[in-house]
Amino acid sequence: MPALLSLTSTGVAAGTALWLRSVGAATIVRAMNEVTDRWAVVLGVSSGFGAAVAVELAHKGINICGVHLDRRSTIAAAEKTRAAIEAAGAKALFFNTNAADADKRTEVVDALAAQAVSGSVCLLFHSLAFGSLVPLVDDDRKGSARPSQAAMTLDVMASSLVFWTQDLVWRGLLGEGGRVLAMSSAGSTRAAKGYGMVSAAKAALEAYIRQLAVELAPRGITANTIRAGVTDTAALQKIPGSDAIKDHARAINPRGRLTVPEDVAKAVALLVEPGAAWISGNVLGVDGGEDITAG
Repeated sequence: MPALLSLTSTGVAAGTALWLRSVGAATIVRAMNEVTDRWAVVLGVSSGFGAAVAVELAHKGINICGVHLDRRSTIAAAEKTRAAIEAAGAKALFFNTNAADADKRTEVVDALAAQAVSGSVCLLFHSLAFGSLVPLVDDDRKGSARPSQAAMTLDVMASSLVFWTQDLVWRGLLGEGGRVLAMSSAGSTRAAKGYGMVSAAKAALEAYIRQLAVELAPRGITANTIRAGVTDTAALQKIPGSDAIKDHARAINPRGRLTVPEDVAKAVALLVEPGAAWISGNVLGVDGGEDITAG
């Protein structure tokens, strides 16, 4: 009997090897990553954290509904991200529009609802980095924060999260097992030159996440903030003194390097798994230990 089992196993192995050669490696990879009916809504999809998360999830068989705001000079980044998603075998439903505009948000959700089944949105990922970087109180009114700038920064970088969550829940797209994740930074608790309005928006974003974690819990939806370490993104490069910020982060990080968007993407991929259902209401550091050494 053992000999028979050995012979049978060998035959199966040989047959499997022949099948693998006949169908090809690419076909097998596509089959392993077979796209399900799950969707992730990614706000800020064209670059940085949003792009990395979208591509990572596409490789897990999750379709991407992505929102970005790009002009002709930067649209190539969005097209590259979309191509990478489709190359992974997932659907890419992209919109070049203002994610903080209520009417535009409705258009995106309507288009998604036409393709996605009820409860199929497994993630809302908020990574909108568009705010005013001026002092709160400068030498005169011209160089200081204006009410319109403060309102815009808070709306785009924080409050928009609430309204996207509302629409996805009310339309029945985001339900049991869903995740809400928002990108913050150490700047939510620290001060830096010209960073006041963005810092306030990040602090508000974290407060919204805490409240959403409580209000969405009965629906089986979790909400968490991700606090990434210093990452060399386009948004960081706009902050005054960004080179010094990067140098300092490299010097203090126990891993000796900056955070990269792919670090965050891999963390998000873990958080969308069913085993992460009891993680909610937190600010989760994805920084290689940077924050605990910052002093």
